[in-house]
Amino acid sequence: MKIIIKIVIVILNIIYSLFKLLPSKQQVLFMSRQSNSISMDFKLLGDELKKEYKVIYLCKTLDGKENAKLKTLISYGFHMLKQMYFLATSKVCILDSYIPTVSILKHKKKNTIIQMWHSNGTMKKFGYTALTKAEGTSNTYATMLKMHRNYDIILCSGEAYRDHLAKGFNVDPNTIQIYSLPRIDVLNDKKYEKDIQKKIYKKYPELKNNKKQNVIYAPTFRKDETEFGKYLNDLIDKIDLNKYNLIIKLHPLSKVETTNDKVIIDKSFSTFDMLFIADKLISDYSCVIYEAGVRDIPLYFYAYDLDNYETVRGLALDYNELPGYTEKEASKLCKSLDKKYDTKELKKFINKYVENTEECTKKIASLVKEKMQ
Repeated sequence: MKIIIKIVIVILNIIYSLFKLLPSKQQVLFMSRQSNSISMDFKLLGDELKKEYKVIYLCKTLDGKENAKLKTLISYGFHMLKQMYFLATSKVCILDSYIPTVSILKHKKKNTIIQMWHSNGTMKKFGYTALTKAEGTSNTYATMLKMHRNYDIILCSGEAYRDHLAKGFNVDPNTIQIYSLPRIDVLNDKKYEKDIQKKIYKKYPELKNNKKQNVIYAPTFRKDETEFGKYLNDLIDKIDLNKYNLIIKLHPLSKVETTNDKVIIDKSFSTFDMLFIADKLISDYSCVIYEAGVRDIPLYFYAYDLDNYETVRGLALDYNELPGYTEKEASKLCKSLDKKYDTKELKKFINKYVENTEECTKKIASLVKEKMQ
């Protein structure tokens, strides 16, 4: 397999050398393996850049990654050829995830590659810091595919996040520049807030009940969900549904189900959008806490598997640093919902990791325009 990968990399570089003979155009390329659709961050930044440049979006997941089926690999192979053509002909390329073609190919010196990683703050280990973990990439593939190489600039939401990103990407910290993601702008957008609230309340009119607070539970996806269902149902059983509406936002890949009709298992709106009707957020290891914190939503952490998670994936920060309440038992967590919340502690934590909260899109667009010259 190693020999095959090496041969493929050589062939791709030969093909790419031909693409590089084509002139670079005044266009910006956005690429992602996070989703098959355009992310909010890409759309916001792309719309801003469209005023002056042509914008190309190439978003496609690779299901199964290194264990993907042959048919999937062939399909993604053709997609990589498309990536290569636009990489060779675009002056600036913006990523939100790891893209093999970016790392294994030798690019034109005048082209700029910007990694706009999909998280506003740190939580889980990733990339090179997760190589030895069960949920991390294997060291063999990371080395052969030159994981996270060739980035000219890496964007980071705050100085406290810089070192974590540098270790995850295994790069010089000076490669990293402080810019919060475009979606931070939306958190302060009153029109967006009003419009999304209207849509959510139309589908779930009970959430507009001022006598109850809306609690969002947004857990991290676990590859092994053996125990997750038990703890999820324990949370549902323990929360006081006379005081709170519980809205559960499971990861799209989660297979866990619950039949309790007194809570909402939402699949119609994103977790991000649900923040606009949230009074409290319960999570564990998800970076959605940073967006919630920007909106001053109190944070609670249901870390029933904290010790095991450190072994399976690992955390990039000290869990004791997190604001609010952290509990391993659902009963204790639900009791904490009624306790007084330290909003100053929350604000201090968020400001540490998300430094810029105004005109984030325009600031990144200005950076891109500099590189388009």
